[in-house]
Amino acid sequence: MDRESAKKRPHALSRDALQSGFVDEMIARSSVPIPVLSEDERRASLEETLAAQPAPGDVWLFGYGSLIWNPAFHYVEQQPVLIRGWHRQFCLSTPIGRGTPERPGLVLGLDRGGSCRGVAFRIAEAEARTELELIWRREMVTGSYVPRWVRLHGPGIPDNSFAIAFTINREARNYVRPVSEADTAQVIATAAGALGSCRDYLFDTVHGLEGFGIRDRHLNRIARLVRQARS
Repeated sequence: MDRESAKKRPHALSRDALQSGFVDEMIARSSVPIPVLSEDERRASLEETLAAQPAPGDVWLFGYGSLIWNPAFHYVEQQPVLIRGWHRQFCLSTPIGRGTPERPGLVLGLDRGGSCRGVAFRIAEAEARTELELIWRREMVTGSYVPRWVRLHGPGIPDNSFAIAFTINREARNYVRPVSEADTAQVIATAAGALGSCRDYLFDTVHGLEGFGIRDRHLNRIARLVRQARS
């Protein structure tokens, strides 16, 4: 694994930063004309998602990208899992967090089709609303994701368990249809923004997955291309 992926980096999206409204402030400071969800819209999205919970009790959350290596929320258990019907893809353009308007970056989303191995976090029922409000401040900023319940599969997961997953909104204006791995790697190798570089985001995700015994061949191929582009 690339040495860069093994470094323990401080992350701008800390729990304290999210609680203080850092993401909204970052967008406001950027002067990039991005429509953001209001507090009321975010609250309504969370309420609608919780109302659709398949069964009462603790809440599972599915992580497939930065939530794996920088959760910034409280949970009582984490398990490697598989979901079906969705796959991990660099399909969300970002002109602020991991890029600039002149050189937008790419971050991950869950796009339709295939399957995805990731990490499920179990949040205690008593803390679920508080922790999910924090997560909504992080993920549901511009409406680029659609939260939905997905079925979990894994030896450490009870049968018929579901988790919240942030799937890509294909109607979002910064949704990017998949391109070649070489083109994706070229963007990731050169883009950086207020939250750091796309390169670090990729390597941290690969390293985080491997910590749970998960190897994503697609991401690994892109990582090799990124290293080659920067050598």
